[in-house]
Amino acid sequence: HVQLVESGGGSVQAGGSLRLSCAASGNTNSIKNMGWFRQAPGQEREGVAGLYTLGGSEYSDSVKGRFTITLDSAGNTVYLQMNNLKPEDTAMYYCAAKAGFTYSPLSATEYNYWGQGTQVTVS
Repeated sequence: HVQLVESGGGSVQAGGSLRLSCAASGNTNSIKNMGWFRQAPGQEREGVAGLYTLGGSEYSDSVKGRFTITLDSAGNTVYLQMNNLKPEDTAMYYCAAKAGFTYSPLSATEYNYWGQGTQVTVS
């Protein structure tokens, strides 16, 4: 089993930056993909950034060029650096991890484990 704990959300003005963190614990050796998703009220959960623990990442068109997903050297913490934030980025952000491998790192249905979420508000 894997546990995920997010941190780093908050309120920021448009054009500002935030960095989200997600610490994984438990059976982390099984994880081959990690991702960040977001969900605004009344909307479906959207994949914004996903990475392959062996290298490579993907982004949704809505955040490409503004958000960067990275993994620390230990492979246990994934970050989402969010720059040039816009009001439409306002949402609850969730970290996810997959035991095993997927070629669809932005698809929520691929993931086995989820964090509790951290709120990002851009005004």
